[in-house]
Amino acid sequence: MKELVKIIAMALVDHPEQVTVTESENEEGITLELKVAPDDMGKVIGKQGRIAKSIRTVVKAAASKEDKKVNVEIAQ
Repeated sequence: MKELVKIIAMALVDHPEQVTVTESENEEGITLELKVAPDDMGKVIGKQGRIAKSIRTVVKAAASKEDKKVNVEIAQ
């Protein structure tokens, strides 16, 4: 899942070298934290959060195939 988020984010931003994804696991499932350059934040979030919602939807669909619960957070 971590690589999936990273590939999607790198395709969207102007500074792909600054994309990082950290993974942490807790009792609720897996949390993926996406960090991008400040200039690229709008590209990852999108108008009214549509791109961020789409990223979360794709990751949840991929995670459901593996019976996992994954949450994607976009950090500043």
